[in-house]
Amino acid sequence: MTNFVQRMGAALALAALAATGAPAIPAQQSGEISSTPQGGFLLKAEAELVLTNIVARDAKTGEIVQGLKQSDFKIYENGKEQPISTFDFQSVDKATPLSEATVSGLAASASGKAVVVAKPEDLRNHRLIVMFFDLTSMQPEDLDRAVDAAQSFLKNKMQPADLVALVSLGTSLSVDQDFTADKNALIHKVAVYNDTEGEGFAQGSTSNSNQSEDTTAYTADESEYNDLNTDRELFALRAVAQSLSKINEKKSLMYFSGGISRDGIENQASIRAAINAAVRADISIYSVDARGLQAVSGLGDASTGSMRGSGGFNGASLSNNMDQNFASQEVMATLSKDTGGTAFFDSNNFAPAFAKVQNDTSAYYAIGFHSTNEARDGKYRKLTVKINRPGIKLEYRPGYYAPADFKHSGKENREQELDDELASDLPATDMAVYMDALYFRADANRFYVPVSLVVPGSQIPFVKGGDKDKATLDIIGSVIDATKRPVGRVRDTIKLNLDAALQARQKNIQYTTNFNLPPGKYQVKFVVRENQTGLMGSFIAEITLPDLKKAPLKLSSILLASQRQPSKKIDLLVRNGQEYVPNISHVFRQDQHMYLLYEIYNPAHTKEAGVNLLSSLELIQGSTKVYETPLVQARTISAQSRDATVFELDVPLSALKPGQYLCQLNVIDDTAGSFAFPRFAVLVREPAKAAASAITPPVVQSAPASGKAQ
Repeated sequence: MTNFVQRMGAALALAALAATGAPAIPAQQSGEISSTPQGGFLLKAEAELVLTNIVARDAKTGEIVQGLKQSDFKIYENGKEQPISTFDFQSVDKATPLSEATVSGLAASASGKAVVVAKPEDLRNHRLIVMFFDLTSMQPEDLDRAVDAAQSFLKNKMQPADLVALVSLGTSLSVDQDFTADKNALIHKVAVYNDTEGEGFAQGSTSNSNQSEDTTAYTADESEYNDLNTDRELFALRAVAQSLSKINEKKSLMYFSGGISRDGIENQASIRAAINAAVRADISIYSVDARGLQAVSGLGDASTGSMRGSGGFNGASLSNNMDQNFASQEVMATLSKDTGGTAFFDSNNFAPAFAKVQNDTSAYYAIGFHSTNEARDGKYRKLTVKINRPGIKLEYRPGYYAPADFKHSGKENREQELDDELASDLPATDMAVYMDALYFRADANRFYVPVSLVVPGSQIPFVKGGDKDKATLDIIGSVIDATKRPVGRVRDTIKLNLDAALQARQKNIQYTTNFNLPPGKYQVKFVVRENQTGLMGSFIAEITLPDLKKAPLKLSSILLASQRQPSKKIDLLVRNGQEYVPNISHVFRQDQHMYLLYEIYNPAHTKEAGVNLLSSLELIQGSTKVYETPLVQARTISAQSRDATVFELDVPLSALKPGQYLCQLNVIDDTAGSFAFPRFAVLVREPAKAAASAITPPVVQSAPASGKAQ
């Protein structure tokens, strides 16, 4: 079984706040393998199996009714009967005790203990309970109350069939205890939470924490701050649900919190994502308000200042405080209701919450079906389950959200999809994306790093009829340093020109951005999505920005370009009003020029002769040198502010034969006696209309940088 802690690996980097708009269908894979006439094998797979768990109780006694068959049930989606594909019954009375303490084993193995990993079939008929402690939202007294209740349950009410895991959200999302039946281990881990101080990003909620002294007085706008905290909490719930999606059994998540507040529809996409992930993973959320029973007073309590104005006497302050308290519980209630769980508010006794979890998962029927509605519109679909036996009351999840294709996704979900893909360890391969990164020194401790992306125009489904707005590319990228800390981010949308005269389908679409980074090792990842079909492609690369202080000859990257375009920007790639467009593929045509741009830093110099830098370019094919530029000499430092000498080469390719060449750039600091001979490959192709001409000497100049480094 894929282990819980390993699946939580991505969640431990929650600071990235990667969200997703995954459809809320608890999908499983089922299929068959058959032979083909050619002698091979054909795999037929069916996905998107909608699962719903049903608890059947006697309407009078409330006892679980066992012995029901598949033929006793009928399930309807939006009023239309669905054929039942799978049927199963699980009961904790049939559970086989696990001999090992830990289900997945990684949490314990990390500490050096020998453990036995449970097999998936061993989890059958067990209760899987996750206790989630949101440390960012609870005051110390709330946390004490939740910990005491959890310890009491573990000591007195936990049964042999119960497997419990502990998760907490503080400065990061943490799996504190993997699923285990070891009561002592769980009690010890839960006790640690009592000593947590200063963990949270959000201010703990109380019934009076958001009181205003007068409804007409000025109140600081904290909506954006609260939105971020709410998203963070919801993303944590989503991450836990996604981590448990590979476990087929029903799971229960007890969410201990001091309240979650949202601002209108600002957090709607995050709520939808959390609910969708929970439903897909077959998790019911049981929300527990750790604040317990609260007395809401219009005049406030000792934690607030004295009231001013008339709000405390005309009822406005009391109404405001009650509204704030209700708002902090509304999200928790939504999470529980839409996932088939129950919310527990306004009570200092949390024992009923634990009892409800055990009661709901002691015995249940699992029914699965493949929806006959193939529309991927993302709409809510109501589920109705009926039974042909009288006197039986059914409890089940009321519905789910259908899968949504790109066309039916909202703006928030589309943004979350980009963020989720950017945070994913797996590449997106629906669309080809190529990337290259260069570096030029901006100052003594910083590098200017231009990053270029190329997407083949043939992969973009341009719309005919002049609908230019739909021909767009969404681009998102990030730079992560060696400590896994994000140090750069880009988010942009590019509108493409659909002019037929440009023949965009026959060309490449290139996008260039830049970062300002210190020396070190970095991971650069970009995701590109075209906004007609929603196809995405990604590219990830490791780059190293060298410590040039240790280099005998301090040389920048070598930029190759096949075109220069007029530009008024102040940029290190702009020289004398011409911007170099990096050619990341190193593929040229005979009717083009190969432009080179590179820099040498801190060259040695003397008072009498100044600097003496020499450079030339050789083109080698096989073992034969077929072309070499004249030797270029630079005697001055052209970019004084950066102590750099800039070289620009212009090599016409008209007389070179088509083929692959190995280029060697010779760079010599004659004064210091240091040198470098970097090599790179280029490919020269025939043009559409070949134009033969003799190779003329390249135009070579040493020119100052235009403007300041960004």
